[in-house]
Amino acid sequence: MPIKVGDKLPSIELYENSPVNKVNILNLCSGKKVVLFAVPGAFTPGCSKTHLPGYVKEADNLKEHGIGEIICVAVNDVFVLNAWGKEQGTEGKVRLLSDPLATFTKTIELSTEIPAMGGTRSMRYSMLLDDGVIKALNVEPDGTGLSCSLASHMKQKL
Repeated sequence: MPIKVGDKLPSIELYENSPVNKVNILNLCSGKKVVLFAVPGAFTPGCSKTHLPGYVKEADNLKEHGIGEIICVAVNDVFVLNAWGKEQGTEGKVRLLSDPLATFTKTIELSTEIPAMGGTRSMRYSMLLDDGVIKALNVEPDGTGLSCSLASHMKQKL
């Protein structure tokens, strides 16, 4: 059964900036309010033109409302995410975490198969967390669309 409101995030290591820099997602979200969203893939049109840029643009506003971290998870390798982050200007705004084997994505049961993108990817979603517990969860009805998981929708949940 997919993760739901009221559940605590699993304790799983993701990667940030390099393959040796492991970040435990539960530890990162502990003791603060966090917005976590996922994309099917870096450099894809919807992710690059709308989804990530919306969170970059709204980062300061979200943080003014008590959000301690804004995290984007993608089933991509860490080097791809680094390049994408530089292109999108995420530094100091959105942390990009790599889930290269979709371990986190499969554990929370929000994975989808997209053969044209290499197989297992993340569904598109956003969640509001408080101390690692899900307070709001917005999963796109088709797993990849752009409606309920956008930054503008998350602002309404604060």
